[in-house]
Amino acid sequence: MIRLLWIEDEQRLLTEGQSFLQAEGFSVTCAGTVREAEAYLNGQMFDFILLDWMLPDGSGIELCKQIQTRWKTPVMMLTAKTDEFDKVLALEIGADDYLTKPFGMRELLARIKAVLRRMKKWSEPDAAPSPHEWARGDLRIDEHKYTVTKKGDQIPLTRTEFALLLQLAKHPGRVYSRLQLMDEALGDTYIGFERTIDSHIRNLRKKIEDNPVEPQYVLTVFGIGYKFGEGL
Repeated sequence: MIRLLWIEDEQRLLTEGQSFLQAEGFSVTCAGTVREAEAYLNGQMFDFILLDWMLPDGSGIELCKQIQTRWKTPVMMLTAKTDEFDKVLALEIGADDYLTKPFGMRELLARIKAVLRRMKKWSEPDAAPSPHEWARGDLRIDEHKYTVTKKGDQIPLTRTEFALLLQLAKHPGRVYSRLQLMDEALGDTYIGFERTIDSHIRNLRKKIEDNPVEPQYVLTVFGIGYKFGEGL
């Protein structure tokens, strides 16, 4: 049973959603504030989190950052904001998906299942005896442990950032279009716009590059997409 934490202050939506998801086989815990959510997170383990953008006692964006740092649980942001900037911001700070209000319960369920399928795909070791560790310059990438280190220091990446880095690092010099990265790194269950790849790459560079403005690992190929630097 999937253990889901829904953090939302709109009681009507929370009641409807909890009833629907429980009927679909989920275990649903509800929280109406940041403080209540933190208490649950400190005391229980969850497989998935639905997180409202604006909460009475704090920002859902700030809580999402905290979740990615401390608990690394998949997060879907729920928001009434329709501006593309806000959607990109949610992805950049580590949300795995976002859904704009109002939404239907069946669409919500489909989105949750898509993210969970993606997480399962990335977390399962390859059945074939292929390498699962890659050394690229100062970076060490372990596919099985789901870790990235640089000069011995671990770098916290979101699942999307890790998947993109892993795909690129496995094939130095190969040029990927954004659509190819979406397909080969994230899979056909990924729900997002082609240009959101740019946001994830920008955030990834901030974490792994000495100088994100002049990257040596993840390089832009103008007019096409991205590649991993060769000879590292």
